[in-house]
Amino acid sequence: MSDLTLAVDIGGTKFAAGLVEPDGQVVAAERVATPQGADAETLWRTLTALLDRLDVPAALAGVGIGCGGPMTWPEGEVSPLNMGGWRGFPLRGRLAARFPGVPVRIHNDAICLAVAEHWCGAGRGSAAMLGMVVSTGVGGGLILGGRLIDGGTGNAGHIGHVVVDPEGPPCGCGGNGCLEAIARGPGLAAWALAQGWSPGDAVTEGDLYRDAPGELYREEGTATARRLAADAAAGDPIALAAMARAGRALGVAIASAVNLCDLDLVTVGGGLSQAGDLLFGPLEEALREHTRMGFAGRVRVVPAALGQDAGLVGAAALVIAGDRYWSPGL
Repeated sequence: MSDLTLAVDIGGTKFAAGLVEPDGQVVAAERVATPQGADAETLWRTLTALLDRLDVPAALAGVGIGCGGPMTWPEGEVSPLNMGGWRGFPLRGRLAARFPGVPVRIHNDAICLAVAEHWCGAGRGSAAMLGMVVSTGVGGGLILGGRLIDGGTGNAGHIGHVVVDPEGPPCGCGGNGCLEAIARGPGLAAWALAQGWSPGDAVTEGDLYRDAPGELYREEGTATARRLAADAAAGDPIALAAMARAGRALGVAIASAVNLCDLDLVTVGGGLSQAGDLLFGPLEEALREHTRMGFAGRVRVVPAALGQDAGLVGAAALVIAGDRYWSPGL
């Protein structure tokens, strides 16, 4: 039996697969662009071709999978919002059939990123932590008592749908004023454009977000959150207001989570986290306004520490460190 774990990270812009050692080191990885508009079997063939390129050993410790939701959990029938070809697709079952005799475990991709930060990143050693991803969407994972909390359907920690402004913009979930509706990258750019923002030329491909993990902000014409952050750094008043609006919304949502769950740490990953004080300044201001109880004042909010392999590391942890990140009997 190999001590390597196969990790799979499924996203709307890329598929990634890697072999991960027991200490969380990724020793081999392959990536391919997600076929846009593809049907279910084309997506599956893309994934199997990617796995064939990895030279996966015949014997594995197990298979860990991170995938965008929604999904039935722990069964692993996935319906990612950004992949219309997979609706109720039995991803966990298909991979279990391909790799029989070993544990095959799946979770939401944002949860896997939170797990990675707790296991090997900025959250290592924390007993009460929220790991967040702020990108084309806003998601998260919750660690309490040093263990991942799943909730009734595997969606605990989904901070993107905490309401921060009941009179706020509509959200893709059907509600109004969710954190995701305000702080997600495309939403930031849309708000700024509505205020009269004219994107400048302050950013070139690869700048500012070069090493950001996860689903980064994709081009929406010329108006991207990446460009927005660069214009804010250059002093554009509308771009600065947009970043402050997102930071304050994040601070309010995090304050609610801290007051409810008695957290000592929050990690923030995804492209927006690399905007630095443009985001974290207003975030901290709002957070301190809304965490007035003594126990809540100790919380720290820090950027996520892991790079582009974070999703693979978190998926592998479902197998390697399953005593902390996988519920018994599933």
